[in-house]
Amino acid sequence: MKFTLTPDEVHAYCQELAQSNGEFKSHYPADSFERQPVHTVYGGANLFKAGFASKLGDLALKTLDTYAPNYGVFARALGLPGADTLPANSIELAGLTRALEENADKVRVSNPPAWLAYTVYNRVLHKLKTEAIEDNRIDFEDGYGNRPDAEEDGHAVQAADEVAQGMADKILSPFIGIRVKTFSDECKARSIRTLDIFLTRLAEKTGGKLPDNFIVTLPKVVTAAQVSTCAKILANLEAKLGFAKDSLRMEIMIETTQSIINYKGENTVPLLVEAAGGRCRSAVFGTYDYTASCNITAAHQGHTHPACDFARHVLQVSLAGTGITISDGATTSMPIGPHKAPKDGALTPLQQEENRAVVHGAWKLHFDNIMHSLRHAYYQGWDLNPGQLPVRYAAIDTFFLSGLADASARLNAFLNKAAQATLVGNTFDDAATGQGLLNFFLRGMACGAITEQEVLATGITLDELRSRSFVHIVNNRTKK
Repeated sequence: MKFTLTPDEVHAYCQELAQSNGEFKSHYPADSFERQPVHTVYGGANLFKAGFASKLGDLALKTLDTYAPNYGVFARALGLPGADTLPANSIELAGLTRALEENADKVRVSNPPAWLAYTVYNRVLHKLKTEAIEDNRIDFEDGYGNRPDAEEDGHAVQAADEVAQGMADKILSPFIGIRVKTFSDECKARSIRTLDIFLTRLAEKTGGKLPDNFIVTLPKVVTAAQVSTCAKILANLEAKLGFAKDSLRMEIMIETTQSIINYKGENTVPLLVEAAGGRCRSAVFGTYDYTASCNITAAHQGHTHPACDFARHVLQVSLAGTGITISDGATTSMPIGPHKAPKDGALTPLQQEENRAVVHGAWKLHFDNIMHSLRHAYYQGWDLNPGQLPVRYAAIDTFFLSGLADASARLNAFLNKAAQATLVGNTFDDAATGQGLLNFFLRGMACGAITEQEVLATGITLDELRSRSFVHIVNNRTKK
């Protein structure tokens, strides 16, 4: 066999490629294996208490019971697939419920909309009772407002005390942090002061311990210097207060056009992340501030505006494979009825119906917004009110459960014909789609929407799933 290239030449080319590949891997180490919460709940720092998570869970359950006392009402309010076929008559619904309780798998085949509505509703109830909030942000910015220095100082101390108490009682949400004010000229001194007071007090109360998954949110970032300065402050406070090195992580909020593309025409997102010096864990898209910075009028500012999708895509492309997670914005229409019952009276039937219409309308909007985010592969977003929590979990469950049967069939076909393209129905799959199917199950399991049994039913093993690589699974199966 004849060769033209010499061994030394081939070795030199391989060395060039090794260096290039190594540099690529240093910038794109792969997506994080750590759990990512499905939402962040923002609340004013003046209102935060150690038992905040359980309190909001109770309020969410009360809202659900008031405005959707059964899965039929909830499914119709959100517009779940086939919800209009569910019986509105309470007697008929009770009969269907008995059938689901006795043999849900049978009903799953004979009446998929009923199974989906019933399953989603009950999983939402369970989630609200066991872990109502996954990520909590104690807010000193938009959800708090501008207050006298003495008042904000006091709330910073109070919030730290409550976090310390929550740590001692083990009642905090799995993820928690604070959002300070922006580092603009008007707010920078106040923002740094609040961060300093909060962390100093927390270190005093906990002996230099942080809650699990603690993070500092820096909003309205417009320059890399704002991020690098925040990182320097965190490093300084770590060293002086006794927190573990590199334990103070941060997330940046993308809320302006300049944080997407700067005056040089550069993509700003990677520059902002790099400026954090390894401390950046997440990037959050702020829907309404961003649309305002685009000069979009209030009537057209919304979650699904094309300008928002552009920014989402830039964020997604910039951070894919880096290990930095992304989070979407909020729905600002709150599920709060316009009428409140008097202390010694009750609402009229008309007032109750008007309240129900407002809440259901806000629920439907939030549900549609979350589904829009999920279709764009934004698996985390904001919630601002306890009444939004049932919808958050319902949307997550619906997204994954609705696609479960099809994804299971396609993944099973892939695994049975490893390393081959497969035609299932009218959808042609290739290896990249195989990884997409694997991602579906990884994400679904991570957020609790898909059970371990439902994953194993595809024919995949837990060890294969943990590899997180379809190519790895195919290679291993081909060798056997």
